[in-house]
Amino acid sequence: MAGSGTIEPGLHLVAVPIGAARDITLRALDLLGGADVLAAEDTRSLRRLMEIHGIALGDRPLLPYHDHNGPAARPRLMAALRDGKSVAYMSEAGTPLVADPGFQLGVEAREAGIAVRAAPGASAILAALCVAGLPTDRFLFGGFLPPKSAARKAALAELGHVQATLVLYESPKRLAAFLRDAAATLGPRRAAICRELTKKFEEVRTADLVALSEAYATETPRGEIVVVIDRAAPAEADEASLRAALAAAMEGGSVKSAVKDVSERTGVSRKLIYDLALRMKDDG
Repeated sequence: MAGSGTIEPGLHLVAVPIGAARDITLRALDLLGGADVLAAEDTRSLRRLMEIHGIALGDRPLLPYHDHNGPAARPRLMAALRDGKSVAYMSEAGTPLVADPGFQLGVEAREAGIAVRAAPGASAILAALCVAGLPTDRFLFGGFLPPKSAARKAALAELGHVQATLVLYESPKRLAAFLRDAAATLGPRRAAICRELTKKFEEVRTADLVALSEAYATETPRGEIVVVIDRAAPAEADEASLRAALAAAMEGGSVKSAVKDVSERTGVSRKLIYDLALRMKDDG
């Protein structure tokens, strides 16, 4: 069905497996088999994936598109999109645009009035959250932090105040330095080192940041790594600060929404916040 014309015109951002080839979705296979033009961060990886699943490229173009050739490659892809063709773009692994190329291509397509669609699938972020054993109700993806220690510590200090589980990428060669800075900046928070997710040598190691820093001080792991770090303990809030937060929140919404917002930001129970809100109303 290569180039069969059954795929809707527009840009299709297609998630591909991060390890196990069978993690691909049926929709991704349809797009790989039917799109008029294929573009990939790594054309060799995509060719291997297509061979595994028995998808013929045929006479369709397969174009490289990555951080280094984006300005030169985009005009050809945009020309195909303007001609009403379907273009499927894949990063090397996982979901395009999420710490991977493709953002500017999507921006230009939208500006030209061209439909941009996502074919979701494998994601190292979500896979790590599933196996790390840390809260998943709220998380923040921080991508790769700066490679220099001072800048990395500053970024960790900024992220450390967020009331959410942190998900970060790191290279194996920098993991020991990253953990040393994280332990120094964030203290003994629970964390997980998720390595080679969905692959043969998958490993998840959990401990606090201090213990992990010591464990990896003389060990350089191999493969792709995702670091998951628990959120900070909620800061204790006194009544004066809670009253100020409630007053500000109630200016723009109902008491119910204000109570929910302040409770989530401070970690204080909703009942206590609600009782304080009622007292504030009685006080005028």
